[in-house]
Amino acid sequence: MYKIIGADGREYGPVSTEQLQQWIREGRANAQTRVQAEGSTEWKPISEFPEFAGMPAASSPALAPLAPSGGELDIASCISRGWKLLQNNFGRLVRTTFLVFLLLGGVGGFLRFLVNTAFGVPFYIHGVHGLEVFRLQWRGIVASSLWNLIMTGPFMGGLCIYYLKLMRGQPASLADAFAGFSGAFVPLVMAYIVRSVLTCLGLLFCIIPGIYLGVAWKFTLPLVIDKRLGFWEAMELSRKVVTRQWWSLFALSLLAVLISVLGLLACCIGVFVTAPIGIAAILYAYEDILGAHTAASAS
Repeated sequence: MYKIIGADGREYGPVSTEQLQQWIREGRANAQTRVQAEGSTEWKPISEFPEFAGMPAASSPALAPLAPSGGELDIASCISRGWKLLQNNFGRLVRTTFLVFLLLGGVGGFLRFLVNTAFGVPFYIHGVHGLEVFRLQWRGIVASSLWNLIMTGPFMGGLCIYYLKLMRGQPASLADAFAGFSGAFVPLVMAYIVRSVLTCLGLLFCIIPGIYLGVAWKFTLPLVIDKRLGFWEAMELSRKVVTRQWWSLFALSLLAVLISVLGLLACCIGVFVTAPIGIAAILYAYEDILGAHTAASAS
């Protein structure tokens, strides 16, 4: 296994020998690309590793270093690989996804209940709807909304890492699902808040820009937690790479939502079986478009 320094100066990996050889063949790594072998603390050019010496790109300094591949998005492949990932990891994926959703929605709902109760407002008011409910329960609604606004980024970022590790054939534990609370907490919070606010503003002023931004920033959280980018840097990189294939990712996102809705309609808790397929499909698209670890994810 190896770690690699990309053209952006950031660290990628660990990746297998086969994956690194593929990057060399694609011209995304060259003789000067800095690599660190597993178990070593020294960074050396690829040209100094005998296992890569015979490869054409490894001896040519003219080829481009690591950068997003911009590969074509295969919607059917993303869905089928998501289904396969669920089949191979059914129990752990369903349990982990359920736990994360429960902590987000369940704790948020419980906070609303506690705040409403503290102010003597019942959680359900018979015959009251719409703005009148908000007028009576606004304190609880605000508390619940703040919980979700602050916690969704770290929770979903951790869930992304958990899925990505399984997709890449790496060991994954329940602790990975909470990785968003260590190291990347602030950028994940900022990424989710800024992305949500700007997308909502786009929807309010003109629906089309809001839809565009919602899809274009689809990879923001994975980029923050996986590549350790700042929140705005991740949003910009996501927008740039997605724009070239916006319609394909838009269609995949709709299919992912439809699959989740079908699980919800079949049996409410069925969404925890179907939702992992949609999440995995989007993350396979992330892998394919950003060009990271595709060999492991396709196996």
